Amino acid sequence: METRYYEGKSFGKMDYTSEALPKGEYENCRFLHCDFSGSDLSEIKFVDCSFENCNLSLTTISNTIFRDVQFKGCKMLGMYFEHCNPFGLSMDFEHCTLNNCSFYETKVRKTTFKNCSLRETDFGECDLTGSVFENSDLTDALFDHSILEKTDLRTATGYSINPETNRIKKAKFSLPGAIGLLDQYDIEITV
Repeated sequence: METRYYEGKSFGKMDYTSEALPKGEYENCRFLHCDFSGSDLSEIKFVDCSFENCNLSLTTISNTIFRDVQFKGCKMLGMYFEHCNPFGLSMDFEHCTLNNCSFYETKVRKTTFKNCSLRETDFGECDLTGSVFENSDLTDALFDHSILEKTDLRTATGYSINPETNRIKKAKFSLPGAIGLLDQYDIEITV
């Protein structure tokens, strides 16, 4: 079967919940106000694409390629990014809701999460080296044997990170957020 190739196209207000996005390669494409919720984006390649104000909740992304992809204002509940193709995986998120997602064992270095909600998201064994969590909510997010070296959490809130089981060398924190580094000690801190 011949692979479909789309370059520089815009897709606006499309509903992919009943009729799937055609399999293929999408390069430098924009998806605006599209509904992908519960759909299957497996085996599709997205390069230099942007998703703006889209609903991608519970989308299946097995072996999906996201290379230099921007997500802005998207609802992305319950997505399993560890199922993506790891080669060249590169994404940035702005004003997105990524609650209950999983980045387990993924390598997402230098990823920006700006003004995002990442509640109960799994970053277990994830490599987040050099990533930025700007004004993002990490309430009940899981960090277990994660690499957070040079990660910027200065404006993030709600996180609880055990420095004994996570690599945090040269990570950036600010008060009062840094108190989340002491949660495992079950101590009371008053300010």
